Amino acid sequence: MSLRPPSRAGCGLLGLSFFCYHCPMAIDTKTISTLTKGCVDVLPEGMLGKRLEEAEARGRQLRVKLGVDPTAPDIHLGHTVVLTKLRQFQDAGHLAVLIIGDYTARIGDPSGASKTRPQLPPEIIEANARTYQEQAWKVLDQDHSKLELRKNSEWLSPMRLEDIFRLLSSSTVARILERDDFANRLSAGQAISMLEFLYPLLQGYDSVAVDADIELGGTDQKFNMLMGRVVQEYYGKPPQVVITNEILPGTDGEQRMSKSVGNYIGVNEPADEIFGKVMSIPDSAMITYYRLLTSRPLDDIGAMEQGLANGSLHPRDLKAALAGELVARFHGQATAEAAQRHFDEIFRDKILTANAALVECVLEPGDNEHGLVYLPKLLERWFGLTRSEARRRIQQGGVFISDRQVLSEKIGFEGLDGATLKAGKSVKYHGIIRAAKQASKGPA
Repeated sequence: MSLRPPSRAGCGLLGLSFFCYHCPMAIDTKTISTLTKGCVDVLPEGMLGKRLEEAEARGRQLRVKLGVDPTAPDIHLGHTVVLTKLRQFQDAGHLAVLIIGDYTARIGDPSGASKTRPQLPPEIIEANARTYQEQAWKVLDQDHSKLELRKNSEWLSPMRLEDIFRLLSSSTVARILERDDFANRLSAGQAISMLEFLYPLLQGYDSVAVDADIELGGTDQKFNMLMGRVVQEYYGKPPQVVITNEILPGTDGEQRMSKSVGNYIGVNEPADEIFGKVMSIPDSAMITYYRLLTSRPLDDIGAMEQGLANGSLHPRDLKAALAGELVARFHGQATAEAAQRHFDEIFRDKILTANAALVECVLEPGDNEHGLVYLPKLLERWFGLTRSEARRRIQQGGVFISDRQVLSEKIGFEGLDGATLKAGKSVKYHGIIRAAKQASKGPA
């Protein structure tokens, strides 16, 4: 029996037009690019395109499977990476089959585990499943023609011992031991329960039960999903296409997003918290967030990277746009706009407080030499540095204007008024540049 979510019209959260399942599907390079953006593996190679072509020829939707074990009540942005990919398949006209692993959660997925996971009681699993679904609906299109919700207890719970025997016959111990998690634990002399050996086969049987054409997951799920192909073939089903997604870095920009590390952004967090945390991510991680959490075309993301590199785009503006998009997805557009106003007010207040302690760097009429200024001369006048010391700091990348590194001794005069200047770590080398007419009467 298929469990359906409450009916709701598609809202186009990710900006792609919806597909009418009564009409033929159009496959183009843009669609393929969107469906594979942020993916590490698409296996077997070339098979995704073939499946899409077959679906178009037959006028049917592909069944795109995502299985999740509700082992925790809340999800963070890292979990939404694969949900976003599932949504992209929905927007391309295909059916998302979301499997809540209420039965496999009793075993615990051994992927990435260095020891046997503790078994959860059924009531905790059921409670977690409810909250997970509520949060997943904030990403997925809930239209009944695009979403099928299942629980794997539907087919795993009624299994008899002879059914288990048949499932165990679909693979070998040698193949199960190929997974790194098990091999590492065996070499370290750590125990592996028989239930853990069974887990990849049960996940594979999920693909048999729902007739999966494609399965999505993180890179840590690659072994389990490939095992799904083995199990499907054993049961006489066409083997699924396996798609793994990149892992989202946390707010530190380095480690995998995780609650245990503390570098996470929760889907159910208040709007102001989500907005502020997104604004705090390092500039180096921002493009990855755009690639994994949005459906922006790769050409647009490439243009962002180019704009950041040549200075035509400011990181803060791109982060604000991303933060607004994510908050709108989880809390609505009006709340997102309010969150941005709140952040801007706090940011402005911090800037005003910080600017009060900055050295006032006055631009004099003679500083503008044919549209350029000679920065070592200004650093000498404003901070008392010798010109040779000023040149050294510029050459070593220690001078910043409006948080952008300056590597040239001559820079454009236009736009300097109101910019912040840093010529060293000490606050005595921090200033704010003012045109002469706007400078106060206090010392520079």
